[in-house]
Amino acid sequence: MDSVSVLDLDPLIDDPATRIIVCCGAGGVGKTTTAAALGVRAAERGRRVVVLTIDPARRLAQSMGIDSLDNVPRKVDGIKGSDGGELHAMMLDMKRTFDEIVEAHADADRARAILENPFYQSLSAGFAGTQEYMAMEKLGQLRAKDEWDLIVVDTPPSRSALDFLDAPKRLGSFLDGTFIKLLMAPAKVGGRAGMKFLNVGMSMMTGTLGKLLGGQFLKDVQTFVAAMDTMFGGFRTRADATYRLLQAPGTAFLVVATPERDALREAAYFVERLAAEEMPLAGIVLNRVHGSGAARLSAERARAAAENLDEGRIVDQGAGKPTGRGSRATSPETPEPSDPPAGPTAEPAAHLATAAVDVTDVSTVTDANAVTARSESEAAPTAEADPDVQQLTAGLLRLHAERMQVLAREQRTRDRFTALHPEVAVAEVAALPGDVHDLDGLRAIGERLAVGRMP
Repeated sequence: MDSVSVLDLDPLIDDPATRIIVCCGAGGVGKTTTAAALGVRAAERGRRVVVLTIDPARRLAQSMGIDSLDNVPRKVDGIKGSDGGELHAMMLDMKRTFDEIVEAHADADRARAILENPFYQSLSAGFAGTQEYMAMEKLGQLRAKDEWDLIVVDTPPSRSALDFLDAPKRLGSFLDGTFIKLLMAPAKVGGRAGMKFLNVGMSMMTGTLGKLLGGQFLKDVQTFVAAMDTMFGGFRTRADATYRLLQAPGTAFLVVATPERDALREAAYFVERLAAEEMPLAGIVLNRVHGSGAARLSAERARAAAENLDEGRIVDQGAGKPTGRGSRATSPETPEPSDPPAGPTAEPAAHLATAAVDVTDVSTVTDANAVTARSESEAAPTAEADPDVQQLTAGLLRLHAERMQVLAREQRTRDRFTALHPEVAVAEVAALPGDVHDLDGLRAIGERLAVGRMP
């Protein structure tokens, strides 16, 4: 991280000009937690915030102490901020959002006909891209109300992070497509002429589709298209307006990823896409980054120390003289050990076990050779170390070696990303031992986000 710009998030969320923060990225990288943590931190720093999540797991509601979230923003209790800061949270109800659009842009009779149409019910509940499009619609609605200083958006858990940006164009292509235009044609002509057009001009198509999809399904689609005809232009207009809103200076994108190859590859695609679309990228949040308090103890030396313990080459067997395979297990630079204390003791191995219990914070274990030297200097002249303690210590050393291998792999992955995108600021968030399930956990994440680098 020394050669990479560190993402400083507090100035971003404190800036009154920042009105929208969009947390995007591949599925399973921590977008929901990041969005919620940013919302809590911004609210406790004095801003009036609403967090919009599209995550069906409902973890956001649980972490904020709310029984359930729905399509209406709910105030979150327990915010400790000053200067009038508040936090509201909501979860996108895709179908309800679609229903609200219909009810707002159609008269009562036409709205009822649309809402009761079987094809509309299928479309609003699960048509490909509908969730992403409705997220855009809801964002536009929230921004238009101007009730909040800051809107934090958790994008849908899509297969691809790009779906959120592509959804409006895909829906527009669907509404402008040849199939929809053909289905709309009879309604536009109207009356007997329309039926004649339908019977003559579409007989082959409807006959084939009727066999494939069923005659009733095709009729439902045609009825839906006829009812929605006057609203199609509104869909495209609002989608275009929200798209421009995402390009505006008051919007900031945060790409969320983990230090894994696939997640960072997806993040790289998104960074390039945002640049191509001229959308403002604040930086990348790298979640679940592993670390170690004993990073000076390399994987190779940890494995060597574990092998020494397994082979009895660390603890002296008598009179301070090493036995077993090899006369000494120290390196040339290790100082000569002092005379051993009198009396039997197995403290060296026990001390090593205590020092290595938490391999992410073993600052007392700094070098395999030093471990060996200490063991030799303090070992009992006549007693053997407890085999169980030695076995535990060897296992912990191997666990530390595996952790160091993970750290090295993550660093290589990050280096590849930063080499391709040196202009992108990065905030690293340490991996936590468990899930975040309350406001205190979200505060802890927010503090790590604000620091922006591993300790």
